[in-house]
Amino acid sequence: MRAHSTPQLGGSRNSSMDGDEWQRRRSTMYRRESNISEANFLQDVDMAQDEMFSGPMSESVPTATSAFASRTRSRADSTASFTYYEEERDFDSEDLPEEAVLDEQDELERQSLDANDMLLEPEADTELDEEYANGNGGRPSMDGRKTSGLSKMSRASRDSRRSRSSRGASADSPLLRRHHSTGSDASGFLTGGRLSQKIYIVTEDMTIVVAGFKTSLFGFALYFCLCLLTGGLGYLLLRWLPKWYVRLVGKSTPLGKCDWVVVENQWSEMMIMDLKKEEFGQSLSAVFGFNEKSKFRDYDEDDDPIMEELTILDYRYIRFCYHPLKDKFVLGSTWKDPAWTDVTAVRGGIDSDEQESRMSIFGKNAIDIEQKGTGQLLVDEAFHSFYVFQIASLILWSMDSYYYYAACIFVISVVSITSTLLETKATMKRLREISRFECDIRVLRGGFWRYVESSELVPGDVYEITDPNLDQLPCDSLLLSGDCIVNESMLTGESVPVSKTPAVDETLEMLNLSASAMHPDVAKHMLFSGTKIIRARRPPDDQSDEAAALALVVRTGFNTTKGALVRSMLFPKPSGFKFYRDSFRYISVMGLIAGIGFIASLFNFVRLGLAPHLIVVRALDLITIVVPPALPATLTIGTNFALQRLKSKLIFCISPQRVNVGGKLDVMCFDKTGTLTEDGLDVLGVRVVSRPANRFSDLSSDSSALLPGATYERDPTVDYNANKAILYTMATCHSLRIVDDQFIGDPLDLKMFEFTGWQFEEGSERPSGDEEEEGKSLTPSVARPPPGMEFDLDEDQDSPNSRRAIELGVLKTFEFVSQLRRASVVVRQFGEKSGDVYVKGAPEAMKDICRPDSFPADYDELLAYYTHRGFRVIACATKHIFKLNWLKVQKMKREEAESNLEFVGFIIFENKLKDATTDIIEELMEANIRTTMCTGDNILTAISVARECGIVDRNAHCFVPHFVEGDAHMPLSKLAWESVDNPVYQLDENTLKPLPPPAEHDSSLPYDVSNLRNYSVAVTGDVFRWMIDYASPKVLREMLVIGQVYARMSPDEKAELIEKLQSIDYCAGFCGDGANDCGALKAADVGISLSEAEASVAAPFTSRVFDISCVPEVIREGRAALVTSFSCFKYMSLYSAIQFTSVSFLYASASNLGDFQFLYIDLLLILPIAIFMGWTGPYPALARKRPTASLVSRKILTPLIGQILIVILAQLLGWLLVRQQPWYEPPILDKDHSNSENSENTTLFLLSCYQYILSAVVLSVGPPFRQSMAQNLPFVITMLVALAISSYMLFDPAPWLTGLMELTWMSINFRLIVLVLGGGYFVCSYVAERLVLPRLAAGLGRLNQRVSGRRKKRKEYKVILDEMRVQ
Repeated sequence: MRAHSTPQLGGSRNSSMDGDEWQRRRSTMYRRESNISEANFLQDVDMAQDEMFSGPMSESVPTATSAFASRTRSRADSTASFTYYEEERDFDSEDLPEEAVLDEQDELERQSLDANDMLLEPEADTELDEEYANGNGGRPSMDGRKTSGLSKMSRASRDSRRSRSSRGASADSPLLRRHHSTGSDASGFLTGGRLSQKIYIVTEDMTIVVAGFKTSLFGFALYFCLCLLTGGLGYLLLRWLPKWYVRLVGKSTPLGKCDWVVVENQWSEMMIMDLKKEEFGQSLSAVFGFNEKSKFRDYDEDDDPIMEELTILDYRYIRFCYHPLKDKFVLGSTWKDPAWTDVTAVRGGIDSDEQESRMSIFGKNAIDIEQKGTGQLLVDEAFHSFYVFQIASLILWSMDSYYYYAACIFVISVVSITSTLLETKATMKRLREISRFECDIRVLRGGFWRYVESSELVPGDVYEITDPNLDQLPCDSLLLSGDCIVNESMLTGESVPVSKTPAVDETLEMLNLSASAMHPDVAKHMLFSGTKIIRARRPPDDQSDEAAALALVVRTGFNTTKGALVRSMLFPKPSGFKFYRDSFRYISVMGLIAGIGFIASLFNFVRLGLAPHLIVVRALDLITIVVPPALPATLTIGTNFALQRLKSKLIFCISPQRVNVGGKLDVMCFDKTGTLTEDGLDVLGVRVVSRPANRFSDLSSDSSALLPGATYERDPTVDYNANKAILYTMATCHSLRIVDDQFIGDPLDLKMFEFTGWQFEEGSERPSGDEEEEGKSLTPSVARPPPGMEFDLDEDQDSPNSRRAIELGVLKTFEFVSQLRRASVVVRQFGEKSGDVYVKGAPEAMKDICRPDSFPADYDELLAYYTHRGFRVIACATKHIFKLNWLKVQKMKREEAESNLEFVGFIIFENKLKDATTDIIEELMEANIRTTMCTGDNILTAISVARECGIVDRNAHCFVPHFVEGDAHMPLSKLAWESVDNPVYQLDENTLKPLPPPAEHDSSLPYDVSNLRNYSVAVTGDVFRWMIDYASPKVLREMLVIGQVYARMSPDEKAELIEKLQSIDYCAGFCGDGANDCGALKAADVGISLSEAEASVAAPFTSRVFDISCVPEVIREGRAALVTSFSCFKYMSLYSAIQFTSVSFLYASASNLGDFQFLYIDLLLILPIAIFMGWTGPYPALARKRPTASLVSRKILTPLIGQILIVILAQLLGWLLVRQQPWYEPPILDKDHSNSENSENTTLFLLSCYQYILSAVVLSVGPPFRQSMAQNLPFVITMLVALAISSYMLFDPAPWLTGLMELTWMSINFRLIVLVLGGGYFVCSYVAERLVLPRLAAGLGRLNQRVSGRRKKRKEYKVILDEMRVQ
């Protein structure tokens, strides 16, 4: 079948896709929101499957788009509309030639496929076509309606032309030598008119629009004149408003002809970027590959025109290349050389010409972060709108003779800019040190070995990893020969070393760099950039002089796994926390009020006849009061103090904005092993199947009891073959390696091997597939028993074998695969002609591969007995193979080895809870924070641990679903929800509410119906996947709100669980410690990694205390920081209001505050108070309620407006009273200068000082989120000192101080009145803040609901819980 000739439902059929793959994809096409289906339904958006986290991260990034696409709410303020996107013009130029070459055979095939598709499934997927067409960035709604297959097909056929055009922008468009089917009949380049292009980058969860422009000479001249005429003000304005700049200077141009582009993402972040254009002079196929159809006919140069120029766009270190035939930018990180089919051929490397060509396309192999110079950073910081406002204010104050005040604010601004500059440079320097890596690499180029810099590596290069100078991998590579052990903790946070084996031809075939998850059979051969080499060994069978372990470069620079991690640190996603946005909105409102004051003052000053320059300066001065100088510092002060306190508790944060989000957590998900329980598992013992009775033996708690070493110690009635098999399994079936005489590997394997007491000698790996007979070139790993057990007592004593020592050689290893949940080895005793297969794995996986008659009758009962009690159970099986030779071993497939086995017993591991676990879970539950467990372990073990630590109520039912009809892959399967303790109790499958027990059931037994009110559910990964794909949205939501345990969850399912919880309005956190958790840690609102590795860059928080005590600490600090931010903001707003009120009253008579009065207020009162206000630590107990996170809510604004009114009232009283005093000294009207020495000024200044100080006391929030103000010693001292100085100035100021502050004489009685006014303000303000204003806010809310008829919007999960509540 010709590629792309068949229009399909979800996307074009890829030319390279084989029949089986196509059938698999088509069968999954109808899943609702499934991982696979979302990647297939691509319309109107170019999908860039830039898989950055392949490999060790592949298990931590959900398959295809579901990690992000499945969420119905965006993480930030994502916008569906883009400024420069013209949907009707974003056509795909592939349409015309594609339509032209459809033939009859294509039509027949299309019709047959369409018919099959319609019969596949009666219910089709949600209408993702519309989702993508509307620019929703691949976020289908969880409750999207289903459509019939027929209607879907009719829509597909109706829109076939249009959909085919957009599907041409395929997700798996490689950069070089892509086998595409379009444009084959087009001569030369298409001069299309695509002005903009929308691209959805899966792993970045980011939709971008690229729009092309050229510089308009007239527009640029106008811009230049504008900048000159306004003295640079036009430059600043257009710098802050890039859309205006583009409108003025840019001329919209097709992408193929533009000089620069505007790139805008869904968060409305806009960048103007120059395109990099290089002379290329090679054919199109050298970059984008040969098209598929041209393979079947003679070469025609019209099919493969010469590209004179290569156009490159680098956005956030993601590279795109312009495809002239398709008239669009194509992602550059997914390229795979078509020649990578044969390992032997690949080992030849590439030549220098090819290297130069690929270097121009992929760039250098360096994660080189562009570092701005000090001057550039200084300009960026100084030209920030806040600092420009400050500069304008300084000029204004200087014109009004406020020299001292202007000088001090200037110094503060310089210190602030300098500290920010130094911090930015230090951060960038640290990041460069982490990311930058250079060394000399021994590379095979043009048939000769040479040393080159690692930055010169390109995909296709072959280099040596056994070079003793190489301790860290410079790029993503495939191991071609030799063997290697690497530490991938930099990427995964898991410090267990990983063994890598040489790739084979099948590996190259399976390698798909455009896929969103690396195939596990590829990952075990993949060496990832940034991982440390623990050991690399040359292949023992390489007879050449240049015997070396070789690797093939597949990805370089920022396209590597490490590059993606660095990029995630450089460009973190907006957190969706609206505090800062709301704060500047509020300032805008205050600015409007200041504007009104400005106009009123203007008229007043004109009426009083002041000089024009004084009128302008005075009126403008009123606006500067609204934005106080210390505002930026006070907005982040609480977060900075929280970060310092967390750091002292060994909790580190790389994303400070997440601290505040921690204060809003509703649900916390925990991994089990290593997080809730201890890392290491101890072997409790072994239960062997006794033959021929076929029942389990008693527990053997040590290896000598399992297989006694002397004949007289053995029970003559027992057949010890099963004991021997399980002991041999424990001795040989593991992933341990020896480095520096130390075992390294999985902790479970290590504990299991230590239990045996055996010795292990590691052999040499060799690529499988070599058909040589066993000889000198192979050294298998060997396991030997401890002294005293060297001989097999079951051998006939007269046999020559009876005195032969036991030496078990491991001929072949099938490593643990998470999908199969088992590992196996093929073992042979030296000297024997036969061998054995030993398998260990999850007990559930054994029933498929063992003979049914080998299982004891009580298999399930014994398994349930141990798992119910929280033990980890591993099952073992074996089979004997007669006439086993080397050739047979190498040709043996895994399916053949792991079949028709005999079950031999259980290994039981004890997994203890960490000391802190139960107390922390109890603390979180009391704080009304839901806790759930998300683990890859057995469901009964998980439920047992959950009950032990309190996640699941010990006295209530826990229901587990299982399939009664069908399985996880069938849409019409049926689930039964049965209690894990008593199957008589069940849940209604449609409502997940408890069904009444049968009448004959004795409900007086434990777990009776009275305990049904606190019931929960535990779900396995396969049921979770089925519910995501096929269950009704209502049942899925109900499962999400009552599900407490999620077991046998794969890494992508863990991340998808977090996404689904967020979709029903949970603010979700995740705490985990291993590679399996990285996806969930990144997806969570607050991810906490228990790891020392710097790879915990995958999580915002890293705790070096390895228990969950960090979780309540983060929540406590988050709540305290959130409340502090609100308190500081309210205080700064009130400070502005107090000063604005004072100045407004004084303006009435053309007076103002003095220079040193402003200085005293801003520097000696406000700055220390605002800083130490945020010093207060978190309250030790977690409250059940959460602090508000919305600045524009009634809870915040009503009290703030009330406080402002009290301030105005107090100052009005003071202003009116002073004017009635006999000694009143009125302002002297000076048309050129302001007069500060008058009674109004003195009264309002001194009264306002008390308001500044005492309002800080009123607004300092204490319990339940922060400690009492009394425990904040610096704050208390600041208050007392400020009150003492202000009282001193009120009652008995020294003459020099009177002159400095421009104070006038007042009677002692009036001084007392000022003090009483200050005290009265405090009492009124305190009572109003604590009692009156919160009630008023609540009353206004109820009144608003009554008048508008709208109820307050509740979080979705709360509504679901209320509907499910058992009466």
